[in-house]
Amino acid sequence: MLAFLSIWYKFFIKNQLNCFKLFESQSILESISMRLSNYFLPVLKEVPKDAEIVSHRLMLRAGMIRQQAAGLYSWLPLGFKVMQKVQKIVEQEQNRAGAIELLMPTLQPADLWRESGRYDAYGKEMLRITDRGERDLLYGPTNEEMITDIFRSSIKSYKDLPLNLYHVQWKFRDEVRPRFGTMRSREFLMKDAYSFDLNEDEAAKSYNKMFVAYLRTYYRMGLTAIPMRADTGPIGGELSHEFIIIADTGESEVYCHSDLLNKAIPSIDIDYNSDLSSIIDDWTSLFAATDDVADVAEFENAVPNDKRIKARGIEVGQLFYFGDKYSKPMGATVTDSNGKEVAVHMGSYGIGITRIVPAIIEASHDENGIIWPVSVAPFEVIILNLRAKDEECSKVCENLYSELKSANIDVLYDDTDQGAGAKFATADLIGIPFQLVIGPRGVKSGEAEFKNRASGEKNNIPLSGVVQTIVDLVIPQRRDKI
Repeated sequence: MLAFLSIWYKFFIKNQLNCFKLFESQSILESISMRLSNYFLPVLKEVPKDAEIVSHRLMLRAGMIRQQAAGLYSWLPLGFKVMQKVQKIVEQEQNRAGAIELLMPTLQPADLWRESGRYDAYGKEMLRITDRGERDLLYGPTNEEMITDIFRSSIKSYKDLPLNLYHVQWKFRDEVRPRFGTMRSREFLMKDAYSFDLNEDEAAKSYNKMFVAYLRTYYRMGLTAIPMRADTGPIGGELSHEFIIIADTGESEVYCHSDLLNKAIPSIDIDYNSDLSSIIDDWTSLFAATDDVADVAEFENAVPNDKRIKARGIEVGQLFYFGDKYSKPMGATVTDSNGKEVAVHMGSYGIGITRIVPAIIEASHDENGIIWPVSVAPFEVIILNLRAKDEECSKVCENLYSELKSANIDVLYDDTDQGAGAKFATADLIGIPFQLVIGPRGVKSGEAEFKNRASGEKNNIPLSGVVQTIVDLVIPQRRDKI
């Protein structure tokens, strides 16, 4: 027995050491990967000719994406990192609002869509596939049918309501003319949530929760997104709001009251189980509509001349309430308190994650490149070593890099031997919010040049105070505690 325990102990210790070495090597790799000399950042000097809008040009130039075919893009490390930060905020706010995450397959059985009546009605945007067993499938453009099937197979009583299920998944819509980069691509990453309620009044509460969650989501990303009345399109239903960012490159014409640009956002401690109708009423009391539902005469009567905004807008998310449009034909029913079987009322709530990334750029850039809000920036600060072969410069940069990482700051270290001009141009192009410039002269005087990318303001600060200065600036701008 003792011999067995001795062998087991040696095996256990050996495996623990191997695990430790694995984690240690992963830590080293992570450290290396955040040095520009070892990072994959294929920036372009030339402006791509086929890129029509600013965000598309800058995403290609900054090495964020690479086009593989019409409307199909690979997300390269810098772009993928931004996309992950956007997704994390979306998920956090969905969870906070009481939605529950799952994951559905990208391929869906065509029979589910035949049940709802949408298989033939959806049109050529749907990519239809036949597998080797001659079964009809489709690459999901949305998931109302599949989530309804999941619900009807599991939920039978009103006591299990309300329920809101969501996932983040790649989707495909075969656009006639994909354009504007990932703003309107054929394949895209989307968060879609689906609510199930006993009746219309309860469904309104679920709709309101998502309305508030969306207000918080976009604010945390540094965006001003205005909820506007909108057409329900192929999703269908009776009520819909699009969340719109005002931008010259927007695909839709929008009409709204300017006071909506400065409204206070619900705080992190909002009680989603309370009555949210007053918040919704406050936001929807002012005129805001997309051109497909807007009445221009109504707009001009409802909004004073000095408060009118008629502009282009980018849609970054949409809410739908569609009652029993899917539940009734697909038999998604529950037994109510009287023992009667009733079709549930449903809503769906989408956020285009791969669409938000270029939308942020459209809202925040200058002639030199992207200006990322801290909360979604691929890195929060970049260290520029102006003399990588200088021993003292490199030592100071290494120390700052290590200290910033220890302070939980997301930092990129440009340790390449490029010239100062190229380093400055790259840093501005990729839009890191704060730049730390370390050169021989500054090291000798014990200072670093600190640049705020958004304002362009530059200051010299003592090396001893660099880390605290950055921490004090970055932490509030993450917007994860408000």
